[in-house]
Amino acid sequence: MNRRKTSDIQVGSVGIGSSHKISIQTMYADPLPDHRDGQAYDRLLSLLRSYATMGCSLIRFSYPDTHNREIFTKICAESPMPVVADIHFDYHLAIEALNCGAHKIRINPGNIGAKWKVEEVVRAAQDHGAAIRIGLNGGSLPHALRSGDHATAMVETALAYIDWFESWSFTQSVISVKDTDADVTYRAYREIAERCSYPLHLGVTEAGGIIPAVARSTWVLGRLLSEGIGDTMRISITDDNIHEIAAAREIMRTVGLETDGIRLISCPRCGRSSFDSQGFLKQIQAKLLTIKAPLTVAIMGCQVNGPGEAAHADVAITGIGNRIFLYEKGNLVQEVTADQAESVLLSRIEVLARE
Repeated sequence: MNRRKTSDIQVGSVGIGSSHKISIQTMYADPLPDHRDGQAYDRLLSLLRSYATMGCSLIRFSYPDTHNREIFTKICAESPMPVVADIHFDYHLAIEALNCGAHKIRINPGNIGAKWKVEEVVRAAQDHGAAIRIGLNGGSLPHALRSGDHATAMVETALAYIDWFESWSFTQSVISVKDTDADVTYRAYREIAERCSYPLHLGVTEAGGIIPAVARSTWVLGRLLSEGIGDTMRISITDDNIHEIAAAREIMRTVGLETDGIRLISCPRCGRSSFDSQGFLKQIQAKLLTIKAPLTVAIMGCQVNGPGEAAHADVAITGIGNRIFLYEKGNLVQEVTADQAESVLLSRIEVLARE
């Protein structure tokens, strides 16, 4: 697959552009803790580490208030991945976030205010060697453009802002043109991909819960990625962030852009099932996401079709009641009890990953 040729930008230790692997992002969902609450901060940092081990490359935070300055500075210094600050309305907050150490900021220049305020933000990003995402969506277009075609309006607006940035000699830009409508989003990204060479941040905004978000994102982003369009991505899901990371990896794996990590097979379960494959999958899914080895793992609900359907899997597990069976390439290799299943499966995967 030939990716669209883009300029390259640097966000901390992560490169974005056609010379780099497509990076996965997510966004921290809760308010930042008080800087004096050491336990809450440790929990936050532990969560970021878990996201990083699952394949997330960039973490974004809202920065809505100057009272977050001390804790945000600490996060920027100690996060296991580069930090992006999401800014709306107040250009002072954008500059402050950069002073705190944000490696990139996301702004919509249209809601920052006067053009000179946007320039102040851009100059601060230049001074700090930080990148800027020009983040547009259909709901935040200038009022005069909201009644027309959102795809064209977002593209024209983004390119106008790019002209501003380039007039100030700033080229460390990423662009996003998201909409809640899948077709609008797809058309916008295809058009802007033809009209500039900046890296593109893919996503469908406000995509909903797990099922609608993954369906819409797969339909839009899968097609764009298969056409070589896209350099970083976030799957917006109203649920736990691990689903965003897992969905992004699976979409890239499906279109052939990701080969590392566990490829998971699991049956939907039926009346024959006496092994709780659904519960077992939920129990271990986050741990499987941390494994980088390109292995196929099958979790099947019964022994009727399970072993045959999972014969090509590197390792598979199924069961009858409390009796759990471990297979490798279709061959039965071990029988354990239900309470041993997780540790035995993960241990075997670790061995195979080292081979």
